[in-house]
Amino acid sequence: MKPVKLFYLKSCPYCIKALSYMDELKKQDAYRDVEIEMIEESEEPEIADSYDYYYVPTYYVDGVKEHEGAAEFEEVEAVFRKAVEQEDL
Repeated sequence: MKPVKLFYLKSCPYCIKALSYMDELKKQDAYRDVEIEMIEESEEPEIADSYDYYYVPTYYVDGVKEHEGAAEFEEVEAVFRKAVEQEDL
């Protein structure tokens, strides 16, 4: 499983929506074990400033930015799919 980082703000309505989508996805067997490091950018600005993004929510999977800005359910699910993808051997 690939590591996922989520940059968000508690007061952001798009982030609140994305978090609800994540809760819904975590109920599915395929995504139950996806672990997400959540970084609230106003509480951890030194970490947030070291990444290249402008809008929240922003998702990184295995160090690669996969989504930035307002997200619909399908886009959050695509992040989860990327996290559980098997590496080619």
